[in-house]
Amino acid sequence: MRPPRPGSIVLRRRDLVGRPTTAPPTPEDPLSRFTLIKAVLGPVLRLVFRARVEGAENIPASGPVILAGNHLTFIDSVVLPVVCDRQVFFIGKDEYVTGKGLKGRLMAWFFTGVGMIPVARDGGRGGVAALMTGRRVLEQGNVFGIYPEGTRSPDGRLYRGRTGIARLTLMTGAPVVPFAIIGTDKLQPSGSGMPRFGKVTVRFGEPLEFSRYEGMDRDRYVLRAVTDSVMTEVMELSGQEYVDMYATKAKAA
Repeated sequence: MRPPRPGSIVLRRRDLVGRPTTAPPTPEDPLSRFTLIKAVLGPVLRLVFRARVEGAENIPASGPVILAGNHLTFIDSVVLPVVCDRQVFFIGKDEYVTGKGLKGRLMAWFFTGVGMIPVARDGGRGGVAALMTGRRVLEQGNVFGIYPEGTRSPDGRLYRGRTGIARLTLMTGAPVVPFAIIGTDKLQPSGSGMPRFGKVTVRFGEPLEFSRYEGMDRDRYVLRAVTDSVMTEVMELSGQEYVDMYATKAKAA
């Protein structure tokens, strides 16, 4: 069996945990679709969102890298892949690719084309599947995007990061490039539909590496320290107020 070419993702069906999906686990030819989508969406983003990118040179031109940042609204996952030169793979809800009819097929084509890997995240096994999927993406030399908060911010503040980001960088040795998306919550407030016209900034920080903690990916104190280091960088890039609480808990309150 030949090794996968850079940019391709090889997943086994068991990586999709939870209810079955009729969509393939990965895009059939993601790079060609990504190129097409970016060519179409790039000018639209510049027109509608006036997207400004800072620090893109901090993303390594090759090799595995984790992009870790804040999450304000749905369109973050559209903006981030389009402003990056390399394709960014990220985890998404499997219902985005299991819809019926023409609309469902178009959504599946779009989301897998921009790099989304569908994983059913129902229950505790979903978190394990997402982590192992991210690990496989990185081991194949690709870019993996992650929102350490685990969900969108309920109020625009930055919440405590989940330690999955730390486990990924310690298991794979991939550097972490922190990023901040600024302004998308103003263009698409919670509960709204189509985004408004406005200005969005995507800011990338310098790569972080944690090789000094090699082999310590099961130490919960190390995992928390690494995660907090990443979230501190995201906070400084975004200018958000930090809340030492999980966003899911804040939403449930």
